[in-house]
Amino acid sequence: MAPHRQPCTPAAHLTLPPPPRPILAEQPSKFILLEREAEEEYRPQILAALQSKVEAMAEAVESQPPQCAHCCLPMGRQDRRTVGWLARCGRLRVRVTRYRCGQCKGERRPLLEELGVEPGRVCGALARLLAVLAVVAPYELAARLAKVLLGVNISAMGVWRVTQRLGQAAHHYSEALSVYHSDSRSQAVTSSSAPVAVVLAVDGCSLGMQVQKQRRRRGSESLLPPLPAVEEGRFREVKTGVLLLPEERVESSPGRHSLVHRWLVSCLGNADAIYAQVWAKLRELGWLGVATVVVIVGDGAEWIWKRATLFPCRCEILDFWHAVEHAWQFAQCHYGEHSARAARWVHTVACALREGKVQAVLKRLQKMRLQTPEARQQRQALIRYYTENAHRMRYDEYVRLGYGIGSGAVESAHKQLVHARMRQAGMRWSEAGAQRLLALRLLLLNQDWACLDRLPMQRII
Repeated sequence: MAPHRQPCTPAAHLTLPPPPRPILAEQPSKFILLEREAEEEYRPQILAALQSKVEAMAEAVESQPPQCAHCCLPMGRQDRRTVGWLARCGRLRVRVTRYRCGQCKGERRPLLEELGVEPGRVCGALARLLAVLAVVAPYELAARLAKVLLGVNISAMGVWRVTQRLGQAAHHYSEALSVYHSDSRSQAVTSSSAPVAVVLAVDGCSLGMQVQKQRRRRGSESLLPPLPAVEEGRFREVKTGVLLLPEERVESSPGRHSLVHRWLVSCLGNADAIYAQVWAKLRELGWLGVATVVVIVGDGAEWIWKRATLFPCRCEILDFWHAVEHAWQFAQCHYGEHSARAARWVHTVACALREGKVQAVLKRLQKMRLQTPEARQQRQALIRYYTENAHRMRYDEYVRLGYGIGSGAVESAHKQLVHARMRQAGMRWSEAGAQRLLALRLLLLNQDWACLDRLPMQRII
């Protein structure tokens, strides 16, 4: 048996020797030094090789004058200047010919169009890597990470500018895809085996917005005025939808189910916008067959069920935990907060609801004798809520079919999509900035980031 240790008194503590100071190695490990030495040695060679390839493409592209995009006439040579842009391995410089149309006065630089770069900008893979950092971390931190991970010195404003331009491209593509699939003449992705059922969980969460709608600009020597206080109601709702297949929900541990894969859609807008994006995503995935049942899981929000009629073959499910939460509100009013009787009563109601016995719960509520007017008012509200949603509360049938009865998937999506990056302390967003960052985070969480390589960077105002 170990001897009992006496507590150390203040006087005894003063007589004990101090703990040894931790010692760092004099320099990094040999392998780290070799890695950095090889990188420094071959980076100029990589830059030279890339420069050579760009110059070879310049000779091939500029050997023949281009045609005007408007009048289709040959364009005349205007001038030739050296331009540069920043890439992953360093700054590139090349002489670029500019052509001008004598009739419509339009201008073109075929080499820059072919390469997909812009003079003086961060371009290529470096722009995409900086956007990845900004998607997962605030812009100041992303700039520091760029120095640590990529060896690139760039300001937080530079990271912001790249992210905004790529986010604008991703947002425009998403909006254009929704418009395309909303047209009856559009072509959906054909699939030989459309799923029998698709689960759609829909919900919304709030996001703090900037008070000023336009960006402030600094004058010649004038100071920027302080930001006004954020008033109540300066929030917008980010609506999110999660699409998944019931058969891809697996039991990772006893009583715990996880998703193999899911697709997220989101927007900073009205309910019609999120349903338009859901429709477009379903058609893009080829998940909308003639007999496909769209299972819509949501809370009691009216905007969810009003637009559910978009899908003629559907199954509406009221989130089980929202139904139980309403029962808790009545039980705490009737039995008292933190009451054991309230907990037992709610447990009984939850078990009955899970078995699909909604009518039995309603009859039990109507027979209860209540003492206070507030309790009677809460009971009427609960009865009305269950009555209006009774056709969405056949939970025993939904569980048997494998649809699920909770909206945990979309609640988790809110935390990953919005909360983790856009609801940190003190953050306020412009509408354009929020839309652009949401579009980029959707690409990352949907494991579809590679499609950003095929989108041209867009100008921002």
